[in-house]
Amino acid sequence: MKCNICEFRCDIQDSKFGFCGMYENKNGQIVERFKNAYLFINPISIETQPMLHFFPNHKFLQLGSLGCNFKCEGCVSNVFVKHADVFKDALRILSAEEIVQKALKENCKGIVFGINEPTMQYFSLLDLAKKAKESKLLFGISTNLYYTKDALEELIKYLDFVNVGLKGYTQATYKKFCKALSSKPVFRNIVYLFRNNVYFEVSIPHVKGNEVELANAAKFLSKLSRQIPMQVMRFVPFDSASAELEPSISESEKLAEELKQYLDYVYLLNSPGTKHLHTTLDKFSIKRCFYGPMGAHIISTTGKPSHIIGNICKKDFEEDGFFGGYRLTRAIEMVVGILNALGVKDKKTITFVIGTILKDKNFLAFFHETQDGENTNLENYFDVVNLLAKISNTDPSKLINFYSEILEDVKQKRKNIEKKLKSYYVMGTPIFALNTHRFENKLASFAGLETIKLIKEGKPGVNITHEELITYNPDIVFISGFISCKEEDFYAYCQTHNINIHAGKTKKVFRLPFGWDFGTVEWIFGLMFIANAAYPHIYNFDIERKYYLFNNKSYTQANKSFYAHIV
Repeated sequence: MKCNICEFRCDIQDSKFGFCGMYENKNGQIVERFKNAYLFINPISIETQPMLHFFPNHKFLQLGSLGCNFKCEGCVSNVFVKHADVFKDALRILSAEEIVQKALKENCKGIVFGINEPTMQYFSLLDLAKKAKESKLLFGISTNLYYTKDALEELIKYLDFVNVGLKGYTQATYKKFCKALSSKPVFRNIVYLFRNNVYFEVSIPHVKGNEVELANAAKFLSKLSRQIPMQVMRFVPFDSASAELEPSISESEKLAEELKQYLDYVYLLNSPGTKHLHTTLDKFSIKRCFYGPMGAHIISTTGKPSHIIGNICKKDFEEDGFFGGYRLTRAIEMVVGILNALGVKDKKTITFVIGTILKDKNFLAFFHETQDGENTNLENYFDVVNLLAKISNTDPSKLINFYSEILEDVKQKRKNIEKKLKSYYVMGTPIFALNTHRFENKLASFAGLETIKLIKEGKPGVNITHEELITYNPDIVFISGFISCKEEDFYAYCQTHNINIHAGKTKKVFRLPFGWDFGTVEWIFGLMFIANAAYPHIYNFDIERKYYLFNNKSYTQANKSFYAHIV
């Protein structure tokens, strides 16, 4: 039986599944494996999807499920895509009517499917799109657009907007990067969207060395319209992708600038503090900031909107904790990382734990609060460890004792600090300050440092002005190990923009190794790193030895995933 939903066009034998594992031949019919089944359903600001020129700042109900027909190396969603069996018990069955009612109850402008590939839920989404239209809700998807022409022709009747996730331009890149047969169907379908007046924006990863691919994609789009927004996704290597594939923010900024010779609106994401998230025209501007992986958030708007679809919502919507966008993928990876540290590596136990916590929405709120809560500290992390140990029926004492011994050592030694240094924790660029109560700043504070007090906060921080940074004048700077920049890039930015701070003059800018902050299971090494860097005359932790005791191996940065095993 031929499956004609995507261009793999799998020939599926009776009671068997296709290449994606999400469609089955059941008595001569192609049926969804998980019909009307969703892993998450949360309201978001549309920029989190991200869509940047479509009903800006409006609230949409975001859906996501399991699976993908591509096998992209380093995908942020691979924890859900590659391990469907682990997460299937956490799926919620919701009819199209129930989802529409939830969207209306939440006062959402529309419904959008993303995080995993919507091709995997074709029949469910087709039904949902129809019901959304009946209730005058907008409906859109984020997709690799590898649909067959027939499948897209049916769906397109109900689509208001699409984020097209390109993987490159050439057939060779599609074959290598995501195991697709060809890039041609995707670009054919882009033309089809354009000719049928379906609004779309295009996202495309900037992987180190693929700059020509992005230029060729931009040239192709420009032949349709220079006003098609392109979102350059600076590649952050998750899952099995090599860390060497990640370009620096400055390299991606240079590329974004070059692409503007082909397209009027080129944006750069996954790059906290970049100016390339802003829309700037003669009489109109939107300023945006980083808002988690793949996301953005509006800071301000001025003038009359131009080249924008729909009005700009004046009321901001702040998403709760880990909910919304790709932040949930990071939370789940952190949970699996803790389970791995507890010695849990078998799929059966991990499946049970994940199913348990995702059914209980309070867990993720609790997990987020232990990391970023105003009234929590590092030792509250033990509460999460104890809870996961209880669910997985494991003994947490070895892990907690390892943490506790080092924390007690820091407590005793910090009594010798005569004058606290002022610290500043950034992500990406010098002007993106992490929230005051973020886990990273809790590490700095615990080591005996004074941390910056921000008036406004974001996810995971906010842009501050050059003047604010100069006024704060930190003695020491720490750069996040997650979305990072090199120390030399930090110094270069400050020199270019005349930001003269004490930490710059004394060369006290330190980038943390990946995984040693951000609330991952290895945060304890970040604490020791910060302590050693700030007060070398007081602390002298042998981090290499401690790391070997913890992991039975030396530290090497392979990629930016927070877990090691789901076997």
